Amino acid sequence: MRIDLHTHSTASDGTDTPAELVRNARAAGLDVVALTDHDSVRGHAEALEALPEGLTLVTGAELSCRIDGVGMHMLAYLFDPDEPEFARERELVRDDRVPRAQGMVTKLQQLGVPIEWSRVAAIAGDASLGRPHIAEALVELGVVETVSDAFTSEWLANDGRAYVDKHELDPFTAIRLVKAAGGVTVFAHPGAAKRGDTVPLTAIAELAAAGLDGIEVDHMDHDASDRARLRAFAAEYGLLVTGSSDYHGSRKTVRLGEYTTHPDVYGEITRRATGAFPVPGAGGRPRA
Repeated sequence: MRIDLHTHSTASDGTDTPAELVRNARAAGLDVVALTDHDSVRGHAEALEALPEGLTLVTGAELSCRIDGVGMHMLAYLFDPDEPEFARERELVRDDRVPRAQGMVTKLQQLGVPIEWSRVAAIAGDASLGRPHIAEALVELGVVETVSDAFTSEWLANDGRAYVDKHELDPFTAIRLVKAAGGVTVFAHPGAAKRGDTVPLTAIAELAAAGLDGIEVDHMDHDASDRARLRAFAAEYGLLVTGSSDYHGSRKTVRLGEYTTHPDVYGEITRRATGAFPVPGAGGRPRA
């Protein structure tokens, strides 16, 4: 059983539509895929409509959080998307994305980059606008070679010259909101140091005490030593260990299912969830 619990579609900053994502997930040999767009559940309906036979969809979102001045992402699975307080907080984060991106474009222009807001907006289209759309514009301009190369201190990383803060959840609040909505929480790529400062293990221990369910260990941004360290930490604090591709379509080189979650861990996530349940595919219908 092959399970990938972290993917993105055009509902945030991926390049596959939700329908394309689930079809591509099945073609890649996955049995279970989670759609976890940034602070958004907008892609779930399309993914469910197109869900192919043989693939189960786990609904979720990747929440933007900040603790002690350090940005972090929290994966939330199988929550009730209509729970009012949680829905309002996600909306606040989403509404901040456009002015934040405009601020980053302004900073880039001040650094001498001939980037235009109109082009960034065109790249994003109807998606929830984020840094990868700006990074793609930088690739087009020849400023960087790849989208990943834009996420450095020189450009868009959390400590980068063109970085702009955004509205983010306190992670303790995020855990409370997700739990109240019947969901399960996993700290995404906690050792991804190349993205900027990371949250210290002491703080993750506090999150574990507050109800954090797990940490994402097997991820493209973790090397072997990161994974060993995080596995040992998870064992010490009783946290679930997940593995995921963090697939963004053509914006990243990682493939669907390149990193996966053990079926026993997936089973425990579904056992803990009460807000929503995994949906098995029944064939789906092609969608333009």
